[in-house]
Amino acid sequence: MNFLEERIMKDGIVKEGNVLKVDSFINHQMDIELFREMGQEWKRRFEGKNINKILTIEASGIGIACVAAQSFGVPVVFAKKSKSINLDGEMFVAEVVSFTHKNVNKVIVSKKFLNKDDHVLIIDDFLANGCALQGLIQIVQSAGATVEGIGIAIEKGFQPGGHMIRNLGFQLESLAIVEGMDHETGEIRFREQ
Repeated sequence: MNFLEERIMKDGIVKEGNVLKVDSFINHQMDIELFREMGQEWKRRFEGKNINKILTIEASGIGIACVAAQSFGVPVVFAKKSKSINLDGEMFVAEVVSFTHKNVNKVIVSKKFLNKDDHVLIIDDFLANGCALQGLIQIVQSAGATVEGIGIAIEKGFQPGGHMIRNLGFQLESLAIVEGMDHETGEIRFREQ
C-alpha cells in the first residue's frame, strides 16, 4: 500500500452514492506535505517527459497542481469554470460535466497561457467518469499543445474514466486507484499497481 492509499484508509470517509470524502487532507483542508510527496511521485513517473506547464481545473486541483509544479519547476495554468470581468482576449472553451456537482460547466483558459509550444501535464484530484479530463485534453489540443501525461490523485477504478482515457493513448498515472467502496462498512479496496 502506498502513501496515498494509507492516508485514504486512515482519513477517507465513504459516503452513499460512491462518494469518497477526503476533505480533511485533499479538497478542503490540504496536507501540503502529502501534496509534495504526490508531486515527487509524478515527477518520477513522468521522468524524461518534456513538461513545461501543468494544467488543472478549479477548484480542488489547484492546490495539488501548484505543489506538484515545484517538483517540475514549471508554472500552473488552471481552467476557470466561469467567465469573469478580468478575463480578456481569446479563450479556449470546453464543456465539462461534473460528477460531484451534477452539473455542466464551461471551462475556460486564456489563449495567452497555452500555445503550440507547450508540453502539458494535466493534474487533478479525482478521476471518475473522465469528463473533466476530456475537457482539459480538448483545450490542450485546441491550443495545438501536447499532452505529455495525466496525473490523478485518486481514480475510481470502478467507473469508466480511467479506462476511457487510457484507451485514448494517454499516459495516465493515478496514485491511488479505488476498486470498490462500501458506505455501510466503510471498506475501501484498492487496485494493485
